[in-house]
Amino acid sequence: MNQKELQQMIQEGEHQTQDFKFAITDTKKIARSIAAFANTDGGRLLIGVKDNGKIAGVESDEEYYMIESAAKRHCRPSVNFETRKWEIEGKTVLEIIIEKSSKKPHSAPDKDGKPIYYVRVKDQNLVANRILTEVWKREKEPGGALLKIKYAESKLLTYLGIHGYITFSKFCGMANISPRKAEKILINLIHMKVIEMDITESQIFYKMNSKPEYPEPNQGLPEDW
Repeated sequence: MNQKELQQMIQEGEHQTQDFKFAITDTKKIARSIAAFANTDGGRLLIGVKDNGKIAGVESDEEYYMIESAAKRHCRPSVNFETRKWEIEGKTVLEIIIEKSSKKPHSAPDKDGKPIYYVRVKDQNLVANRILTEVWKREKEPGGALLKIKYAESKLLTYLGIHGYITFSKFCGMANISPRKAEKILINLIHMKVIEMDITESQIFYKMNSKPEYPEPNQGLPEDW
């Protein structure tokens, strides 16, 4: 394998689909990265590379077994992965390749051992909220869904058309609905590709989908039309 390919990957730094790991000392912690990649866009782990991009190298056999334990034992459901071994500067770098999963959501244990769903956002693994995890579960269900535009949905879409984005609490207050009902509406609209989530480290926003999938005829009209 061409060492320049590895060097180019390292030069990219950590991002949405790439993470560096100096070493693996905690299989539960690495399981969070594996689950986050599988739940989002897929990605790769470069084991034996420091955060600053310097190559430290690993004992590849030991690291492989720890990755296998993380992906098979700690991720639920288990996550498949591929590996490539790079030899550079007399050191070994282990590349772990995780594909975007059709079996998501995958959970991984938090620091207390509780199974949590994670999502990859830029170079971080963040906890996925209930709305996103329910959308993931809906994606696995057969058949379509009916888009019903009621008062709250109409208020939301009108607001987004003017302001561009909204928070969960703002939606609840504006539409004067319970958090539970707001969740159901947002889950349905995200599942229908009408709106999408914009996740940051500190806040989650909801906005119109930049690539909407329009409903079939007669699916998107208000109920009283």
